[in-house]
Amino acid sequence: MAEAADFPGMSPSPARRWLRRTGALLAGAPLLAGLLQLPMLPAHADTPAAAKEAATTGTVAVAVDSLSPAVPTDGDTVTVSGTVTNKGKQAVTDAHVGLQVGSALTTRSAIDAAAKDANGLSGSSGSEVGGKYVAEFSELTPGVAEHFSISVPVDELDLGDDGVYPLGVSLSGETSAQPWEQVLGIQRTFLPWQPDEADTATKTTVLWPLVSTVHMTAETGSNAQQTPVFLNDDLAEEIAPGGRLEQLLSLGKELDVTWVIDPDLLASVDAMTGSYRVRADGDTTTAGTHQAVAKQWLAELQQAVADREVVALPFADPDLASLAHNGTGVTSSLSQLKAATDVAATTVETVLHVTPSTDFAWPVDGAVDRSIVKVATSAGADKVIARSDSLAENGGLSYTPSAARPIGGGTTAVVADARLSKTFQGDLTKASASTLAVQQFLAQSLEVNLQTHKQRSIVVAPQRMPTASQAQALAQAVSALQGGNWSQSQDLTAAAKAKPDSGATTKVPSRSAYPSSLRKQELQRSAFEQTAATQDTLDNFKVILTDKSRVVTPFGRATNREMSTSWRGLSTAASTFRQGVQSYLDTLTDQVKLIDKSDTKLSGRSATIPVTVQNNLVQGVDHLILRLTSANDTRLEIGGDVYAQEAIEVSGGHSTTVKFTTSANVNGQTRVIAQLYTEDGQKYGGEVVFDVKVTEITATVMLVIGGGVLLLVLAGFRMYTQRKRAAAREAEEAGAEETAETGADDGPENPAGSADRTEEESGARSGADDPQQASDGTPDTAAESTDPSGTGERVDR
Repeated sequence: MAEAADFPGMSPSPARRWLRRTGALLAGAPLLAGLLQLPMLPAHADTPAAAKEAATTGTVAVAVDSLSPAVPTDGDTVTVSGTVTNKGKQAVTDAHVGLQVGSALTTRSAIDAAAKDANGLSGSSGSEVGGKYVAEFSELTPGVAEHFSISVPVDELDLGDDGVYPLGVSLSGETSAQPWEQVLGIQRTFLPWQPDEADTATKTTVLWPLVSTVHMTAETGSNAQQTPVFLNDDLAEEIAPGGRLEQLLSLGKELDVTWVIDPDLLASVDAMTGSYRVRADGDTTTAGTHQAVAKQWLAELQQAVADREVVALPFADPDLASLAHNGTGVTSSLSQLKAATDVAATTVETVLHVTPSTDFAWPVDGAVDRSIVKVATSAGADKVIARSDSLAENGGLSYTPSAARPIGGGTTAVVADARLSKTFQGDLTKASASTLAVQQFLAQSLEVNLQTHKQRSIVVAPQRMPTASQAQALAQAVSALQGGNWSQSQDLTAAAKAKPDSGATTKVPSRSAYPSSLRKQELQRSAFEQTAATQDTLDNFKVILTDKSRVVTPFGRATNREMSTSWRGLSTAASTFRQGVQSYLDTLTDQVKLIDKSDTKLSGRSATIPVTVQNNLVQGVDHLILRLTSANDTRLEIGGDVYAQEAIEVSGGHSTTVKFTTSANVNGQTRVIAQLYTEDGQKYGGEVVFDVKVTEITATVMLVIGGGVLLLVLAGFRMYTQRKRAAAREAEEAGAEETAETGADDGPENPAGSADRTEEESGARSGADDPQQASDGTPDTAAESTDPSGTGERVDR
């Protein structure tokens, strides 16, 4: 534990410490003389690597967890707190933590070097403040971390002119193997010193990104609200209290920053405020339950940006570098970028009720080349956010120039400072790492201001998706900067309009200069080809829909998401997402289709063939053409030609049947193809192919039938004459009997005349009473059917 003094309430006097340490040295002199003849290694140096590390950084790890205030002024008391941990195998005795202040660092490179050697024992950190401004420990047990805190008036630090001072926090002590005082561990940081207002303040723009990964699928419900489906519930975790995006929002609203927002994030959170579903295992989904969290996050964001500058990225933050390097040769890729840009402003205005700026493009890590700039400006942006390690200075200036650079073609490169922008990368979950990052950021910022009395505009563009710990460190640094005496806040638009430095670099690097580490993470050409294929399918599908927005909107945004920067380094996940979009679109397009037909028989020279179109969508379809084509029009004509076609309209959830008139010229089998087309002649869906077998009546059969009919006629005539003769005989016999009874007095009647009338009457009666004769014939077809043809059925004539 820390030992404050030899006696309670008192600090050990310098004389007492000197006597005690001198005695120990004299007592150990003989042993020391022998040890000097041997190579001296720390007690824990069991391997060469461990020995090298111990010799470089010491056997005690010093961690500075906090330095307050980060930017001290006159009259302040600086408090440094942290821990010391003995990494060796022997106890460290008579130890103390002290503060060392070195000479002011006069260049940005010197700050870089000091930060790189933050734990090195060999570097000089200046003289120790000493006195009562130390934390003492009687013993440091191996492996045990001990806390320390030292508070010292800034006047005791003997700081001189304005500048950046290195501050070393060191642990000195003894071990049984090395019984003399020595520095066993150190942690260097920086103390920015600007007690008075600077004559010229640097205008500083800090970008505050609200960007996430892809969360929404293309799938929506069939209800009127089109319930969205999310890939997972990760977004709910990010916006929940303590989540990454919640932290960014709560920290950013307290700062004077420029919000850089991906509209897709806003659209996704906005979708969560209503009914939504989350994909589970396979094709199943579960109901989303985080509506309250989404509403709260959006409400707070609306308040935070109400009086701040908002820059809207193109929807889903498309990867400009991947598009420039691998996608420009693929049809419709650039139009996807244009569509993403066009919808950005509308999305932000709808959700946040503010008008954003949409004329900024932000390539990954600010890395640019000529092809990236060309693509970035193709969708309407005229300002490109670059970074100074990409658009690097050539040494023509002795100071850091302003961010704005004209790079030709009416385009301005807004070059963010690489040192400041990259400070908060890496693991900052430990308080010591975060504290060092904050102090280094402030040191670099102050050094920029001290380079010249010329006022400049500097831009800080951190990584797109900082973690919660990175965001906390960045917010702490920005808060301290905005409370300091050398910087004033400025919007990004104002920084882009600032007068450029005449000697600043304006030459955009060539394509070959693009970092290979970033190129390896890019979306490949095959990704853009797959997106183009999906777009082609969508274009062919939407023309038949009566309510296009139900499909065009979700799938249009999904194809934007396929090009998202967030897919970098996640090629498998990106491919899976693209395949899912295409698969779901194919499922929808397949809902409008032709019903399969079996082979058909055609009896006679003409008939009708029914073809059915089915629509299983919830909305109607129109602007479709159904075409029926004969593969052999010399054998079978359709509508008097090779093919016939009809316009199709089908209500949602219904089907319709079209009957095509056909005529056969020759007996035999003919292949017939049914195919749907859009009005512009593009095929829609798969074709249905079936065979039509023609069985026409032949001349021989007609002769046989004619002969049979003739025989029936002759037989009927014979029967008729026989019946007539029989009737005549009966009449004669009846007349003879009547004559015999009446005698000769009455005179004879004319029997012939009587027989002729009877015959005529009989014939008339016979003709009236006879049923239909067999020779009259019967219809050779049934009544027209409205049902689709079945297997082996005869079609209507």
